Amino acid sequence: MIEFRDVTKRFDDGTTAVDGLDLVVEAGTITVFVGPSGCGKTTSLRMVNRMIDPTSGTVLVDGRDVLGVDPPKLRRGIGYVIQQAGLFPHRTVLDNVATVPLLSGWDKRKARARAAELLELVGLPAEFGKRYPVQLSGGQQQRVGVARALAADPPVLLMDEPFSAVDPVVREGLQDELLRLQAELDKTIVFVTHDIDEAVRIGEKVAVFREGGVLAQYAPPAELLTHPADDFVANFVGKDRGYRGLSFVESDGVEVAPPPTSGWQVVVDEANRPRGWRAPDGVEVSGGSLYRLGDPVRGALDAALSSPSGLGVVVDADGALAGVVTAHQVVEAIERGRRG
Repeated sequence: MIEFRDVTKRFDDGTTAVDGLDLVVEAGTITVFVGPSGCGKTTSLRMVNRMIDPTSGTVLVDGRDVLGVDPPKLRRGIGYVIQQAGLFPHRTVLDNVATVPLLSGWDKRKARARAAELLELVGLPAEFGKRYPVQLSGGQQQRVGVARALAADPPVLLMDEPFSAVDPVVREGLQDELLRLQAELDKTIVFVTHDIDEAVRIGEKVAVFREGGVLAQYAPPAELLTHPADDFVANFVGKDRGYRGLSFVESDGVEVAPPPTSGWQVVVDEANRPRGWRAPDGVEVSGGSLYRLGDPVRGALDAALSSPSGLGVVVDADGALAGVVTAHQVVEAIERGRRG
């Protein structure tokens, strides 16, 4: 557990970066700090591993005041991931990941074996261990950065806008990977981002900071979207927060119809997986997202609205065609759910 007790940080120029922060990050959860530039979210993160010390107040990790722990010792027990990975360019991927275990006194063979295990854990082939960072894509470098942060098996992981420098498709894949790893490893993670979509997608709780380093609201994503604490939070979350909130609404009641046999028709491959549409004039077109049965209702509405036919394509757990939905059916299901 990480606890901030009335924590304030003022810099020498008089700037107040964090002002009276009271917040508890529960053990084994992902907590996201989000807010505009200059709101104190990164400063708050860096006070956990003493890259910055508070001016007043107390930061505790597992009940211990961080100011009472030698900084190098403290940091060896806390993983840290930053933008663009921060890898050593002159070291191979394997040696980059093995850095922290070696600094912790592990012998080289054990450290490199641990590094190889972690590369597999984050989804990188073993042969990547022989490469240098410049030979990897941005997304691959970020995976190495995560592996390095996990190398000494720290209970706490700090992530400072780790995915902001990659394109949206890679970013979503990295978010999925983080959620998969957390389900397996159960770390206490503090994640900083300026992107509210990223915050509500990965956070179990989200802390919204306003300018001046003041905590505006700290709540689970669904509560943040449906009950913003004030106008600042409402504006920051965005006018489409109602649509985002559908990510937390169950899809019970959404009626899936058989795929059409005339007009617009779904084109499938040999394994019955959708690969596009055949228009009424016979031309094959792409477009539209897929909705997986059982996912939140937002996915069903998005599939229907993004489809060139107006029909959302529904797939089962194996990705095979299960049917179609219309936006009207989805909205009706949402309304039925609200009426109870």
